Amino acid sequence: VSVLVYDQTCAAEKRRRRKQGLLAKPVRHVFINPEVCEGCGDCGVVSNCTAIVPLETALGRKRAIDQDACNADFSCVEGFCPSFVTVELESVPISLPKVHEEFVGPQPTIPALARPFNILVTGVGGSGVITVGALLGMAAHLDGKAISVLDMTGMSQKNGAVTSHIRIADDSTHLRGQRISAGETDLLLAYDMITAGDPEVIARINAERTTAIVNPFEQPTGAFAQDRDWSFPRHELEALLRTAVGNRYTAFDSTALAESLFDNVQSGNLILLGYAFQLGHIPLRAEALKRAIELNGVAVAENLQAFSAGRRAALVPVKILDPAAPAVSMPEDLEACLKRLTARLCAYQSPRYARRLRTLADAVKRAEASFDKDFALTRAVAEGYHQLLAYKDEYEVARLFAGEEFRQRVAAAFKAPSKMHFHLAPPILARRDAHGRPRKTEFGAWVMPLFRRLQHFKFLRGTPFDIFGYTAERRLERRLSEAYRVSIETALRHLTAENYPQAVELASVVRDIRGYGHVKLAALREVLPRWQASERALGFATVDIELPALSAPLDPGSPRLTPLRPG
Repeated sequence: VSVLVYDQTCAAEKRRRRKQGLLAKPVRHVFINPEVCEGCGDCGVVSNCTAIVPLETALGRKRAIDQDACNADFSCVEGFCPSFVTVELESVPISLPKVHEEFVGPQPTIPALARPFNILVTGVGGSGVITVGALLGMAAHLDGKAISVLDMTGMSQKNGAVTSHIRIADDSTHLRGQRISAGETDLLLAYDMITAGDPEVIARINAERTTAIVNPFEQPTGAFAQDRDWSFPRHELEALLRTAVGNRYTAFDSTALAESLFDNVQSGNLILLGYAFQLGHIPLRAEALKRAIELNGVAVAENLQAFSAGRRAALVPVKILDPAAPAVSMPEDLEACLKRLTARLCAYQSPRYARRLRTLADAVKRAEASFDKDFALTRAVAEGYHQLLAYKDEYEVARLFAGEEFRQRVAAAFKAPSKMHFHLAPPILARRDAHGRPRKTEFGAWVMPLFRRLQHFKFLRGTPFDIFGYTAERRLERRLSEAYRVSIETALRHLTAENYPQAVELASVVRDIRGYGHVKLAALREVLPRWQASERALGFATVDIELPALSAPLDPGSPRLTPLRPG
């Protein structure tokens, strides 16, 4: 066979059909346990999926699944990480709007059409840009106006840029071109900040003419799937747009309001449209827009309510509360940080084990007291040493799955969870691929009792009776924490005001050692030269770690394990 052609409906198209009610919604969904997740990004690398979104935690950036954007092809589960769980639902829950009242309020002043009114709508695939263009086209027809709509879809399936050039006039003779010319945009309706900051969009903005209404929701791009450390450039984009439109810039998070009111993000496009309409930036009547929504025939009741919700938000500032979000507080001070990390190590192993962190952190704090009162070095050492001490072995993964917090997270994410499936590569039992790497296997909910029992055997960790501790990976992890302690203690003896920044860099470099198995080993291969270079910059060299090939799960000839307890 030279060529094999396989024709099937792509996952993105299936997701669209599910939204339209043309295809049954899946009863199986992917969930990531953030406590088990290391934030290594391997799931994004293997799946290249934009439904994997960042989740900022006290321990750094983890991963989560955007259920509204998920195509349910389960390719992310192949990432070498035990944090993935597939959840089966007893029935597909029906999302009911939480608001039912019709809009009651003043009618906005509709812009005059002495010249064509140009609306440039920007967003990413799936955000409703083309839908808004279609609704405005029908509403203009019902209102007796002339309109042209030019959609530029691009690579919309992978969160690519989508723009819609919408031109409205009293007479079709005034519409001599479909594309909005440079500097002739009257309204920039941006569902995504990155697409709004595109040079092609900025070129069509006029500081004396254009009004920008922007949704500041931080939608990850395809770059995040391949770059685990990619950050949303919100401040840069906001500065660019404010400069481009002057004082005519308004930010309104329609995505957050849609999640708060409707438990989904799809309604955000109609909310932002209603918001812009009530502010007097849409030259059409409300009756025509509502009739267009009805004629569209998709989620009519919810879309009408979303349009009304946007109008109300333009009149009364909306405070969006996320009950799952932590309360806003002052930045965590050093002592609170040390107590939090110490408590985690107590739960991980024991108070005696946690004293390792406290002892090293106190020594660093005393050494840097005369250099930096913010104690940046102590904080970096505490976070780095904690990460190396709390390596996620079989006992820890079992504990994090057996805990009440995991069950609460699943219950909060899914209305009617019935079955759970875990995707694991247990040592010894895991099958191997062509490269000798362990392959994940799906396990049913019967492993939960095993998790609950296994977590109580953490006292074996690091002793000769720890059967998991003889793997090359576990021996390397113990070696890393010891090497880090020696490296930091040596750095303190060389610490000066001049090399203080280099010491902070040395303390922070190990934060990039993330993942499991071969993924973690690959990260270490990248970090180790930087670690050694940081030591040389401080005038010493202590790190000498031989990186093993993690192909064999057990090494019977390994030396006796180093006990965790001092002495």
